Amino acid sequence: MTLSICTAQLNFVVGDMPGNAQKIIDAARQAHAAGAQLLLTPELAICGYAAEDLFLRPAFLAACDDAVKTVARETAGLNGLAIVLGHPQRVTGHASARPSCHNAASVLRHGLVEHTYAKWELPNYSVFDERRHFTPLRQPCVFEVAGVRVGLLICEDAWLEAPARAAAQAGAELLAVINASPFHAGKATEREQTMRERVLQTGLPLVYAHMVGGQDELVFDGRSFALNADGGVAGRAPGFIEKLVFTQAQRAQAAIKIEADVAPQATLHAELWDALVLAVRDYVGKNRFPGVLLGLSGGMDSALVLAIAVDALGPQRVRTVMMPSPYTADISGMDASEMAQRLGVHYEEIAIAPQLEAFKAALAADFAGRAEDTTEENLQARIRGTLLMALSNKFGAVVLTTGNKSELATGYCTLYGDMAGGFAVIKDVPKTMVYALARWRNLNDPYGTGHNPIPERIITRPPSAELRPDQKDQDSLPPYEVLDAIVERYMENDEPIAAIIAAGFASADVERVTRLIQVNEYKRRQAPLGPRVTQRSFGKDWRYPVTNRFRA
Repeated sequence: MTLSICTAQLNFVVGDMPGNAQKIIDAARQAHAAGAQLLLTPELAICGYAAEDLFLRPAFLAACDDAVKTVARETAGLNGLAIVLGHPQRVTGHASARPSCHNAASVLRHGLVEHTYAKWELPNYSVFDERRHFTPLRQPCVFEVAGVRVGLLICEDAWLEAPARAAAQAGAELLAVINASPFHAGKATEREQTMRERVLQTGLPLVYAHMVGGQDELVFDGRSFALNADGGVAGRAPGFIEKLVFTQAQRAQAAIKIEADVAPQATLHAELWDALVLAVRDYVGKNRFPGVLLGLSGGMDSALVLAIAVDALGPQRVRTVMMPSPYTADISGMDASEMAQRLGVHYEEIAIAPQLEAFKAALAADFAGRAEDTTEENLQARIRGTLLMALSNKFGAVVLTTGNKSELATGYCTLYGDMAGGFAVIKDVPKTMVYALARWRNLNDPYGTGHNPIPERIITRPPSAELRPDQKDQDSLPPYEVLDAIVERYMENDEPIAAIIAAGFASADVERVTRLIQVNEYKRRQAPLGPRVTQRSFGKDWRYPVTNRFRA
């Protein structure tokens, strides 16, 4: 006996139920033609993840119901194929104080819904808010395909013991887990280890079907996999691409043994690069922007964003603007122009000295007797933001902001200036990782747009905003190695200030950085969204009050 399983590692668009349904139908037809008997789709495949408060709208749920019926109808003739379809299911007769739907998965066969399973465990931490939208139902679902009894689980169900144990007790011989598990660095290893615990707990092999794609600040990395009953990896799909993954489950005496292709694990820098590229490509593509626009300064951050954008979209859809001020070094313009040439993108220069002088003249009477300070520095950033947004309005391209996580944490950025834009590509990338990714990209060309895209001088020059004479970032901030370590401990890991100091960091640095994190929350509330690539970003999983006098 052999059960052929196809995992549909696909990229869905939230709210495009007709398009998502057609993608599933096409996958089912391909799987059937290849001899598959079971097709697994990701969690909430019919509507995309995460649809957030769309789940509270009856019309949205009705459209999901219609799409499920469409998939059932259009696959009715695929004899011998069972389809596990992730979708929301409306709860009938529910109390008004509770959410009106389940996070569900239905087993479709011969055009009929044979079984429907509702997610037991609803995560309500980190980026998740599922208890706001779904009602749990604690009943196992086991169905038979080609003589194998399959226990169905949805994502968080497999991270805890009870649902998997219940499926085993109900007679399951194999666990099928459908997922929409957001990416962060190291998450793939964590997933496989947790699923290994479920396998060893139950004694059952497991197939893990995962979504791929970018959705606002979330990235889904694919890398669907399968584990045998001893916990060994039996199969693994490549990450960050759509793929139909075929797995063979064979009965050897009383046990089920799984075989599939095993893709290698990616390095940290490679997976971060792929995540950022996919996030940009899907944000631009799914929101139907014709292209992107960014201010190219000759500095490290904008250089990295440009390289990511070209890998995501190609050079024809990327436009760069250099906007020198009286404080911009000549080598900054030279390096920006050279990088644009290396990557083949549109490049232009708009000097901002005339606009700066006009603003200063308009404010001269009010500022009389006061020395120049950050006010004039911020004027330069805001002039640049205004020019970029004007070009965006005229040509429709979305502005990519270029600030990194270190700057966003400490407020080393200007509201309505360098923070102006539609998508903040590296807002969750610390400055030290910015440099590491730049060096990695210069040695690797994963998307065929050219090796060594970033001029070496951009990487080796001391970082500077170039808003006053001889300015350096370290005039205002601790060294980035220190800053990033404090941000990680305090912001990502919730370590108390006293513990960070006890770990060997200078008290003055810790007090300064943590204070800056607190007082700049108002800026972050007004920042564009951007992809989450660490275990905690300044986004869905950072919810702190702006008006707040507490520091840990």
